[in-house]
Amino acid sequence: MKKINKLSLVLLLGSLLSVASCGNPGSSQNPNEEVEITFYSTMGASLKAVFDTYLEDFNAEYPNIKVTHNNEIGGYDEVRDQTATELSVGAGPDIVYCYADHVALYNKTKKVVALDSYIDDKNVGLSDDEYNDFIPGYLKEGSQFGDGKTYMLPWSKSTEILYYNKDVFAKLNLQVPTKWFGEDDPTSMEYVCKKLKEYDANSIPLGYDSEANFFITQCEQMNLPYTSATGENFLFNTQAHKDHFAKFKAWYDKGYITTQAIYGSYTSGLFIETGAENQKSYMSIGSSAGAKHQCPDAVGGKDPFQVGMAQIPQHNENNKKVISQGPSVCLLNNGNQAKIDAAWKLAKWFTTNVEFQAEFSIASGYVPVIQSVMENETYAAHIASAENEATPQEDRAPAYATKICMDQVDNYFTSPAFVGSSEARSQVGNLITQYFKGTDIDTAFADAIAKCKAAL
Repeated sequence: MKKINKLSLVLLLGSLLSVASCGNPGSSQNPNEEVEITFYSTMGASLKAVFDTYLEDFNAEYPNIKVTHNNEIGGYDEVRDQTATELSVGAGPDIVYCYADHVALYNKTKKVVALDSYIDDKNVGLSDDEYNDFIPGYLKEGSQFGDGKTYMLPWSKSTEILYYNKDVFAKLNLQVPTKWFGEDDPTSMEYVCKKLKEYDANSIPLGYDSEANFFITQCEQMNLPYTSATGENFLFNTQAHKDHFAKFKAWYDKGYITTQAIYGSYTSGLFIETGAENQKSYMSIGSSAGAKHQCPDAVGGKDPFQVGMAQIPQHNENNKKVISQGPSVCLLNNGNQAKIDAAWKLAKWFTTNVEFQAEFSIASGYVPVIQSVMENETYAAHIASAENEATPQEDRAPAYATKICMDQVDNYFTSPAFVGSSEARSQVGNLITQYFKGTDIDTAFADAIAKCKAAL
């Protein structure tokens, strides 16, 4: 065995300790040293203005931390692609907007920092009150990677909402649907679509913006398997799945439903259509963050119709599920412990700051990730504006959408994240499109599974 002298041993131990320290809270030698961190986000100009205002408060508390914020890369996909490319060559940001699928991709380089030791740290971690203040479904998303570790903190969120034409519903004496099936059940989406089709034969009663969300949410509501982060990844090719979605294919054949890919644009375009001779819909399922886009333009200071909002229908009152979306943040390990510590401070400060979460939500239409925001005076006034009919409909729509989101905090779910989960999402969305447009059901499901596996 080769002998190691004392100097070599000291150097070896020092090197090992340096590597081991990365991702350990407060283990940098001087917590007050000046450090610069880079943050990638998709914020537009108005949201960056809110962030910059609160960044001044953050810097007052942490004057040694300089934040370089790059919000000009593009959308979520562009941020994902640039970050993944930079990580592959040993570069990249210190903190970045992300979805769970992005983190699974980044983790191929083993550069994503597990946050558990930070969250639990008695000095820099989350207190019990801070931890419990997070909306549980949002926080849970950060640990859906199959290894029991937490890699993300939620930043701001959205979900899906049912938008409906209140005027037409009142005219036809229709109830807002709370369940999906039941041709003779006035509380079902199926019944409401039938009545709306009878009222306007040229209409498509329901538009659903996201085929992928449609498929995944149906699986979750029905307790049908979708994907797994461990073992066999792709679990959605069963007869039970085919039997279930065949019922929706029958809706499509009757002209009850369309989707974004089939329609060729966001289905809100059908929903806000007011031309007497043009095809329109009377319901739309889309993002809560897009509530303004579900409101028709006022004509002569008057809204063409009133937009109602509600939670999406369910299959089982004891298993209510609605998808959780919107950006989280993750930390990336570039080998510099001081940068990791600083990035954690930034993530914690902005996600637990009540005033920032309130103002960011009001400006963005996204939902705050902590429950105590509802007690904030400014935010409470914002939510109250949803009921003020003197406020223009387009202006109060985001507040009403947020109220619905906060009313269903116990129903949020996310799917497992792994290398290939992003492809699964794309393929089940494509499956719905192809199946509705005429592809044989067995072929549509088999093709989706094959493309998912080919992407691994």
